[in-house]
Amino acid sequence: MKKLKIGLLGKILIAIALGIGVGLIAQPWMVRTMLTFNGIFSEFLGFAIPLIILGLVTPAISDIGKTAGKMLLITVAIAYGSTVLSGLLSYFTGATLFPGMISSGASLKALEAAEELTPFFTVDIPPLMAVMTALILSFTLGLGLAYIEKQTLKDAIHDFEQVIIKTIKSAIIPLLPLYIFGIFLNMTYVGQVFSILTVFIKIIGIIFLIHIGILILQFAIAGGFAKKNPFKLLWTMMPAYFTALGTQSSAATIPVTLEQTRKNGVSEEVAGFTIPLCATIHMSGSTLKIVACALALMIMQGMPYSFGMFAGFICMLGITMVAAPGVPGGAIMASLGLLSSMLGFSQEAQGLMIALYIAMDSFGTACNVTGDGAISIIIDKLMGPGKKD
Repeated sequence: MKKLKIGLLGKILIAIALGIGVGLIAQPWMVRTMLTFNGIFSEFLGFAIPLIILGLVTPAISDIGKTAGKMLLITVAIAYGSTVLSGLLSYFTGATLFPGMISSGASLKALEAAEELTPFFTVDIPPLMAVMTALILSFTLGLGLAYIEKQTLKDAIHDFEQVIIKTIKSAIIPLLPLYIFGIFLNMTYVGQVFSILTVFIKIIGIIFLIHIGILILQFAIAGGFAKKNPFKLLWTMMPAYFTALGTQSSAATIPVTLEQTRKNGVSEEVAGFTIPLCATIHMSGSTLKIVACALALMIMQGMPYSFGMFAGFICMLGITMVAAPGVPGGAIMASLGLLSSMLGFSQEAQGLMIALYIAMDSFGTACNVTGDGAISIIIDKLMGPGKKD
């Protein structure tokens, strides 16, 4: 008999449903038990976040830096620009629409009330370094390793990367549904969960519209470069879009993305270079989701925000997204450090962020890979056969 396999999104949705259902009938000891687990898991996350940054960002920067070539530099610049542009568009759209849709302070009251019950015990797990320290150290090591000939330290860093990826896949990701179950159990117990879910649905609707707008903008620019109909170019990429909806992985969608990009007239050489590279470094869909979700949760909790704050966050997020591991939920895990250090997110807010992000994980991935096709068209026009130095 074939074993039924439930993906991360399915597990998260089940956890939310169970959290709400159990929360309606929960006894105080049940809530305190989950508060105890969530407290320990939050401490572990806080300990792991600097290590995740160090283990993922360092080898990512090192690997990009060691590959010479004008095409690489231009592709990276365009991919980063597209990612930042998506984040900025997401911020301005959210800043315009969210305040009229979201009641300020509603979520904060729920989380404060949930904390009236206390865990049975707590465990302190101090991180080895601050998040910003880990980020700067990663940049320093990554850039330095790109210019070192010997492989000893590079091999050690890549081994450490595998340890971090294994930790995320085997320890953090499997426990996320239980963590989110505890959050929604707490919120249901104090009677605030339904107002929060209503806001979630509104946010998801807005983010879906933003990601469609981003794709149209990307292919309008690509169509302008190639002097082709942007909607026809976008339509050609739809098989890659719908494949990504199912796989939730940019890497797993590469064969389809590559084929559809070629059908858009991109040369074999350029497509073969840009599509695998952009599957790693181009994260416009993931970035727009994280920015919109973060802004919405800050408004919900009555936290102050400004364009300057988010501009810095988006620029750093564009770099951090390069290091996101290729597993469902990997992008949000890589961004937790920036959410806490630059936007002041608490552990409870990070839990809500994870749930909200993963609910739309497929659409972000689909936006990422479809946009890869637009970048390839631009690179082919700028540096295709007969146009390179």
